[in-house]
Amino acid sequence: MRHKLPLHLLLFLLTLVTTTFAGAEWRYGKSFFYGLEGFIWPPAITQEEIMGGLLFSASFLGFLTAHEFGHYFTARFYRVRVTLPYYIPIWLGVTFGIGTMGAFIRIKERIFSRKEFFDIGIAGPLAGFVVALGLLGYGFTHLPPLEYLFEIHPEYRVWGANYAAHVYFRADDLAIGKNLLFLLFEKLVADPALLPSRYEITHYPFLFAGFLSLFFTALNLLPIGQLDGGHILYGMMGYKRFNRLSPMLYTIFIFYAGLGLLSLEVNMEEDWWLWAGYALYLIIVFRPLFPEPKQGLLLATGVFGTQLLVQVIWPEVQGYNGWLVFGLVLSRALGVFHPPSPNEEPLSRGRIILGWFALVVFILCFSPAPFIVD
Repeated sequence: MRHKLPLHLLLFLLTLVTTTFAGAEWRYGKSFFYGLEGFIWPPAITQEEIMGGLLFSASFLGFLTAHEFGHYFTARFYRVRVTLPYYIPIWLGVTFGIGTMGAFIRIKERIFSRKEFFDIGIAGPLAGFVVALGLLGYGFTHLPPLEYLFEIHPEYRVWGANYAAHVYFRADDLAIGKNLLFLLFEKLVADPALLPSRYEITHYPFLFAGFLSLFFTALNLLPIGQLDGGHILYGMMGYKRFNRLSPMLYTIFIFYAGLGLLSLEVNMEEDWWLWAGYALYLIIVFRPLFPEPKQGLLLATGVFGTQLLVQVIWPEVQGYNGWLVFGLVLSRALGVFHPPSPNEEPLSRGRIILGWFALVVFILCFSPAPFIVD
């Protein structure tokens, strides 16, 4: 492990840089190299603004680091060979991103028991959740005056505190979605006079980092396959019961994600490719769930038809199509099923209670539609 330590440090430092750049872009609402007139040189963001992005990068990397080291130290406790976290930097400079695709550790040997899967799986989300609570607590109790927002958007000054009723009419306006924990902080902790619109959360580094922390916590706690939530539920249920339930939960996830994607008011001569592409997508993601291809085809047909029926009966029903990308990753890369462990001994009562607590955390953090572009 020691001979790879420089690589881990390099990836961390690169990710610190890229998330700082991304944090500056979100905080001040402008891209490094791209503006209304196209490519910009020299960069539109000043050195002082870049340093302002550190609040976001330190906050979000604090969450990622807590999450990954929760897994790491628990694995080391059980003497499971594991790598230090690999951070994944990514930044383009011409489009908004968060500067990273996250981080991961590699477990380099088989895990022995359901208890170990459970403990290693739950440690990361719970450690990250504590950091997320701290970020949101600080962010909502230290909201700056409205003048902070008016310095970023001077055109809002004419409307004062009532700006939200007048300014969101562009087709690319981005708002963060809703989850129970964010709503609780808004209602119980924040000063209503200082609370920004959901379209402006990205300008508030602690709130934005806190929301992303909740988003990634919920994503990891999805009780499917070999996600952290899958490890937890596998530990609670065992190999056979979990691998019967996980494909059902995955099917529900895809069903919700695809709702509203296909409009019934379309010109089939022009839009046939969207229908055909989505049907092919369903066949691809459901194929790994069954030993026989025709079983996956039948499930894909059933989901496709039921979604269309829902659109006929309740045309206003809308899922979140952004989940479809993650659904593909789950099916074809991460897997919907969980491998067995040599020791299938049931968990203790205390761990079962902790597993139910993790479910509560998932419900508090989960946003059905986390990012909304009008």
